[in-house]
Amino acid sequence: MTSYEQIFENNKKWVASKLAGDAQFFERLAKDQQPDYLYIGCSDSRVPANEIMGLDAGELFVHRNIANLVNSIDLNVMSVINYAVRQLGVKHIIVCGHYNCGGVKAAMTAQDLGLLNPWLRNIRDVYRLHQEELDNIQDNTQRTNRLVELNVQEQCLNVIKTAVVQQSYLAKGYPTVHGWVYDLHNGLLVDLKIDFEGLLHEIQRIYDLTGKGMQF
Repeated sequence: MTSYEQIFENNKKWVASKLAGDAQFFERLAKDQQPDYLYIGCSDSRVPANEIMGLDAGELFVHRNIANLVNSIDLNVMSVINYAVRQLGVKHIIVCGHYNCGGVKAAMTAQDLGLLNPWLRNIRDVYRLHQEELDNIQDNTQRTNRLVELNVQEQCLNVIKTAVVQQSYLAKGYPTVHGWVYDLHNGLLVDLKIDFEGLLHEIQRIYDLTGKGMQF
């Protein structure tokens, strides 16, 4: 485990490496941020958002929480989405889960987890929606990983339901929403190939918040 003091030494080395490649790197970075991507991921320490995407500082706007949930009454994630779309003008919103997710596994256990109960209930709700499919998977690991994928899909839907995403897409043609899963065992990203426009069409009768009746 890296010591607390070593972190500051690592920081100095990182600064030196950046300046060696670009003497104006931090000067330019400090002026503004214009990321094309909003990443909504799990807080798991094994999933470093920038690194797995090969992106540098300033290229990725990030929000992370337990099991990458997008809850409409969570002012934190709603504020991040709003700011990313309206102020930063991101072109893509990515919901990224990961296999072997502790939050998903916890939601599949029949036990009282205290403060986590209302948070994890969102994942249990996803299980309820897909109970027949999940119950037919005999292997526990495969069942958990499938719930990880279904949870990502459901959170993508929750992003699409927001007014700011609908309004921006109608006016500008972006952002589009993507669902990914990170595989801890090989470091690769799996694109779940979310049909953004198809889902938007599917939910618009109930969740149309543009006030204009979305047509594409």
